[in-house]
Amino acid sequence: MRVLGVDPGLTRCGVGVVEGVAGRPLTMRGVGVVRTPADADLGHRLVAIEQGIERWLDEHRPEFVAVERVFSQHNVRTVMGTAQASAVAMLCASRRGIPVALHTPSEIKAAVTGSGRADKAQVGAMVTRLLRLDAPPKPADAADALALAICHIWRAPAQNRLQQAVAQNRLQQAAAQHASKTPTAQKGRIA
Repeated sequence: MRVLGVDPGLTRCGVGVVEGVAGRPLTMRGVGVVRTPADADLGHRLVAIEQGIERWLDEHRPEFVAVERVFSQHNVRTVMGTAQASAVAMLCASRRGIPVALHTPSEIKAAVTGSGRADKAQVGAMVTRLLRLDAPPKPADAADALALAICHIWRAPAQNRLQQAVAQNRLQQAAAQHASKTPTAQKGRIA
């Protein structure tokens, strides 16, 4: 499985590609940051992020894109920029038919470090260890993007099984409901 992780941000949008399967050693295929100037027009910044992500998609051909789920912070302006960059990443992937998964910061931290409250240094250290790198990727946005990709690789099999079980349960419920409405099922009922 090859996953492009995207740590959304307007000034620095972290991107990282990891390949592998759960339970086996993972390999980093690329890591970086798509940067935009803080003084540029918002529309131009979003176009620059789109172009940067499109280049990563072209070069690495991921099977999945994992994006950090935007959560409420105290600074509304920061949340808006993060949400806009996140939407651009999801749009780029969806336009190509690449499935997108959203993971919360605490899910990512828990998957990589074992604690949903880990700090950036702990995440960077574990990404370095898990991917057998010489040093933590810099800036932290790049390490966070790799952590996202790792999180998705490790959590996707369990999430897929859960989604399949839920879908199967819904089918069984629908079939049972349909069967109870058929004329033969109603004949046996006492009014």
